[in-house]
Amino acid sequence: MLRSDFPFGKEAGTGYITGMSNRFGSIFRLLAASSMLGMFLLFSFFQAARAADYILGPGDVIKITVYDNDDLLTVARVSDDGYILMPLLGQIKVEGQSVNQSARHIGDLLADGYLVNPQVNIFVQEFRSKKAIALGLVNKPGLIEISGPVTLLELISQAGGLAEDYGETATIKRQGSIPNEVILVDLKKLVEGGDLSQNIAIQGGDTVYVGKAGMCYVTGEVKTPNAYKCSDNISVLKIITLAGGFTGKAAKSKVRVVRKVNGEETLFENVEMDMPLQPDDVIIVPESFF
Repeated sequence: MLRSDFPFGKEAGTGYITGMSNRFGSIFRLLAASSMLGMFLLFSFFQAARAADYILGPGDVIKITVYDNDDLLTVARVSDDGYILMPLLGQIKVEGQSVNQSARHIGDLLADGYLVNPQVNIFVQEFRSKKAIALGLVNKPGLIEISGPVTLLELISQAGGLAEDYGETATIKRQGSIPNEVILVDLKKLVEGGDLSQNIAIQGGDTVYVGKAGMCYVTGEVKTPNAYKCSDNISVLKIITLAGGFTGKAAKSKVRVVRKVNGEETLFENVEMDMPLQPDDVIIVPESFF
């Protein structure tokens, strides 16, 4: 006699299915909770990392604790000339240092004749107001007031986001220890590829410029002739795909590209579909008469 583990009868079957559904539902809820916890922990990690890299300056209020030395607890506002006052050590220069760098610096000073292996932590209780400028292909360019650790993406968000025809590169001009420092950011890697190494921390006085995308122009027998973003090494086939593809009358083997070379127009005929394009190229898809 064959034995089945599935209960017979409408009510029994319903109870079995309900039980299994509850079991699977519990599993899915557990997986969802685990994912949410992982995302929360990852977000918290990045927030903590950003806070540790925050550059201190005049107006910041910081709380300094030294493990097992409550008498050294210090809450101080960074003075206009970049100093704080701390027991045992007196005046300490912290302006221009990150939170982590300042903690290590104070630890080194305390270890020099005062404490053995001091554990120093710094928490920024109040961030000073600072300003940065966003220019170029953002929706609301101008002067932006920021407080606390702010990344490039957050600054762009406060500037209304990227404009439709933004380019692949942003430049950050920084007034820091390196005169006329310019930082290049690959926006394509950051925005499309999710490369967070490109999400630079913004400092007070930074000027961010988002360039315009190079454009290629597609005309002739394509479904949507227009101007399209022409990124590095984009091919003829890719730009035609962006233009909706060939029409039924297109002469696919006779595509031409017009390019300016040394100020003069140069015509490339019967080009291959994998030919790399350059900004300002004009792609012409002629009509087939056969």
